[in-house]
Amino acid sequence: MSAAKISVAKKAIDYIEKKLSKETILGIGTGSTVNFFIEELDPYKNLFRGAVSSSDASSEILKKKNIEVFSLNDVNQIDFYIDGADEVSPSNFLIKGGGGAHTREKIVAAASQEFVCIVDKTKLVERLGAFPLPIEVIPEARSSVARKIVALGGKPIYRDGFITDQGNQIIDVKEMDISEPEALEILLNNMPGVVDNGIFAFNKPNVVLVSD
Repeated sequence: MSAAKISVAKKAIDYIEKKLSKETILGIGTGSTVNFFIEELDPYKNLFRGAVSSSDASSEILKKKNIEVFSLNDVNQIDFYIDGADEVSPSNFLIKGGGGAHTREKIVAAASQEFVCIVDKTKLVERLGAFPLPIEVIPEARSSVARKIVALGGKPIYRDGFITDQGNQIIDVKEMDISEPEALEILLNNMPGVVDNGIFAFNKPNVVLVSD
């Protein structure tokens, strides 16, 4: 599996390398595939200005590589956002959030000129939903949101002991009908107490690179 992740990380480097400049700001996602990308990025760190990270974990790795990490509030634009996914549909809709960072991932993706998704072949699916859908919730609203999920036909499972970088909790939803990703993304995000959910329908990638 690591060989596949290294191969797609190298593909991402090949995709962006010639487009880098001293003013380039990269958006960096979260997860094991992204960690391999950061390793591959290390020799090129003098070719771009720095990065905006989607998680505290990725920020720490970038800092250890002496890549400057900026707050999104301190940059005018992000040129490329590179991140993985838990599922990718034929229409490039995604499920993300297995690592619990999907809220900040979606924010950084939305602020980027181009979203480059890097995955191994096992993440390609005909239809979203086999992977449990993560929903970040305000702690006080967890039970009320879960009841609404049950009413929609989903099976909510509290991610026990996990706290997001924003100090919130995660509900992982199984058996949810995600045949209409855009409609469901809106519906879930309109529930009081939901911070964001892991469907990337409106912020889907411009490019999906897949491992050999």
